Amino acid sequence: MHNRSDQFAKSLLRDGLSLVSAAQTEVEVLAATQKIDVFSVPDPAREAERARMGLLGQLAAEPSLFEPFHGTPSLRQVRRCLRKQLTWHHELERRARAAAGGAALDENADAPTQPAVDFPALVVIGRGRPETVLDAYRCEQVQPGVYHAVPGLVMRVIVLAELPRTRATLLLRLLGSGRVLREALDDLAALPDDAWEKGIARPLLVHFRLGTDEPTTDEEDEVSAEIRAWVEEYEKKLRAEARTEGLNEGRREGLNEGRREGLNEGRREGRAEEAARAVLTALRVRGIAVPDAARERILAEKDPETLERWLERAVVAASLAEVLDGLS
Repeated sequence: MHNRSDQFAKSLLRDGLSLVSAAQTEVEVLAATQKIDVFSVPDPAREAERARMGLLGQLAAEPSLFEPFHGTPSLRQVRRCLRKQLTWHHELERRARAAAGGAALDENADAPTQPAVDFPALVVIGRGRPETVLDAYRCEQVQPGVYHAVPGLVMRVIVLAELPRTRATLLLRLLGSGRVLREALDDLAALPDDAWEKGIARPLLVHFRLGTDEPTTDEEDEVSAEIRAWVEEYEKKLRAEARTEGLNEGRREGLNEGRREGLNEGRREGRAEEAARAVLTALRVRGIAVPDAARERILAEKDPETLERWLERAVVAASLAEVLDGLS
């Protein structure tokens, strides 16, 4: 997965799943030249947060490989995912043996001394209904848009076009296109500003609205146009709110100077905090680790020009040192 839409899908899944699990993208399957798009391991301490995440939280209840597709996955594509699932389980068993000091054990043995490793689930996400896949693996619908294969495969198939238009499915529907994506963007805009879905999706939508200079398909251009229109409408709304706030501020001339200054200071701090979190989000999207000391430095910065400079660097940086001044 190398194009813009696929990178957006992986980033959205990773950041959403990171709320309740240890989630990684492009996990190398060492025994083969393959990569898992997103691998998630649930955090038991975050079960309450997972419960509020709707369908994505349900899918993150067990160790899982997430494989989102730009279109409708074919039988051949799903077979490649199943091969990754089996190979990855083999690799997890090998690591467990090595950690237990039993690297020399017979890998084909089914002895009680073999470390127990949960078989990871495979979650295949596509925009349309993959009839050949559903038929080949005797998938049964467990809820609208969600299908389970025969138990031995531990495979779930998510059909984005069939998901109900509810908040529980919102983050996944943002991976769709056409009507599904437009409705998801409308639903996202209607949520309160402090909604967790907005905290995950909004920075990624802004980041991926123009994407890179790499070639795109006509369908990807359509998706990008829909996202760009949403971002422009969102920014227009922010500007309108700012103008309204300015008018209201003018009507409140009776406020004493100290109170007015306090309000302005609060707004400045709020903008600085939002800008600092945008820097951290851009670093996370780039896959750059941020130590606690650097995180505190970014969040403590109040100068808007410095934060803007850091954000411009963060969206293209390959390391933290390229972003923060004076960091060696």
